[in-house]
Amino acid sequence: MSILILGSGQLARMMALAAYPLGLNVAAVDVNTLDVVNPITKAVIDVSLEQAIEAAQAISVEFEHIPQDLLDKVNASGKLKPSIESIMAGADRVKEKSLLSGLDIANCAYNIITHVDQLDSAVENLGEKLIIKASRDGYDGYGQWRLATGADLPELKAQLSQLDLEKVPLVAEKMLKFDRELSLVGVRDHKGNIVFYPLAENLHHQGQLSVSIAPAPKVDEKLINQAQGIFAKLAERLNYIGVLAVEFFQMGEQLLVNEIAPRVHNSGHWSMQGADTCQFDNHIRAIAGLPLGSTCVLSPTAMINIVGYDDFSKELLSISGSHLHWYDKTVRPKRKMGHLNVCADSYAALGQKLLDLAKYFPEEHFPLLKKEATRLLGLD
Repeated sequence: MSILILGSGQLARMMALAAYPLGLNVAAVDVNTLDVVNPITKAVIDVSLEQAIEAAQAISVEFEHIPQDLLDKVNASGKLKPSIESIMAGADRVKEKSLLSGLDIANCAYNIITHVDQLDSAVENLGEKLIIKASRDGYDGYGQWRLATGADLPELKAQLSQLDLEKVPLVAEKMLKFDRELSLVGVRDHKGNIVFYPLAENLHHQGQLSVSIAPAPKVDEKLINQAQGIFAKLAERLNYIGVLAVEFFQMGEQLLVNEIAPRVHNSGHWSMQGADTCQFDNHIRAIAGLPLGSTCVLSPTAMINIVGYDDFSKELLSISGSHLHWYDKTVRPKRKMGHLNVCADSYAALGQKLLDLAKYFPEEHFPLLKKEATRLLGLD
């Protein structure tokens, strides 16, 4: 069986590495050049895009920002999993908000902005503290602006007036004082079976995921059921096949959906060592029509993103339970270079390992590591 992945970055690579032991062949598409490439080596494969689409039994994506003409071409094959509707909802915040509202799923209060003058009414409706997001092509903190006080509104309007908001509207959201950020990664197969990974707690730095802890500490059954109910409602509405990630803000006992990601997700990377079957393996199983694997947790696990930095000693691998996943990229600011999974028998033991890891990772590049280590050391 052959699988084609749209996108040729680290997520395509990790899906391919999960597929090969299952006896599946994987090729990837560089969405910028439309070359078909080996997802591991990035070497161009001597087949056309049309030939690759014809040869594939299943086609999926590593990220949601796929050029529309390419997405339409692949969708016409009938092999795209998850559905084009799912991918487009993940790629466009306006569509995403419409989906959430239509399902009566709680999310951040918002206004759609197609002209800068509408920001005045957004402040009236939502308050003067806003997070403003581009509806498309924004991720890892890009395409976002913050309004901290109404006094800054004229300057922000002047800045945003340079954008074509008719073409790419903005979503203005009320800035919330939430308790923490959580995410739920789950997978649904073509029969409608769903398996869930545990909620993960996510810490961000400058708009990018920095550390994930799974299972998230201090989570009760009520919160788990709420998250899984939201996931199931979305997955069933979209007739979803594959891995889906749902990001939440926790406010007391309520979860508000921040965004959805119709693909394998950074906050699920911990599962590569911390779960019986990792998210990449389960995504491949789902789109290939294979039985889903167990999501049983093997140990508390921390995933640390390595961003814009590669000057560290591999001696960090001497820390027991540590597993490095390197993406083989050229360093540039805010670029995800790799990640490290660290497993332990308890949260306290995990905290100690993060403290040991901080000796190798400078605080300048990993500002949340010691803080999270200290917090975990205080848990049972």
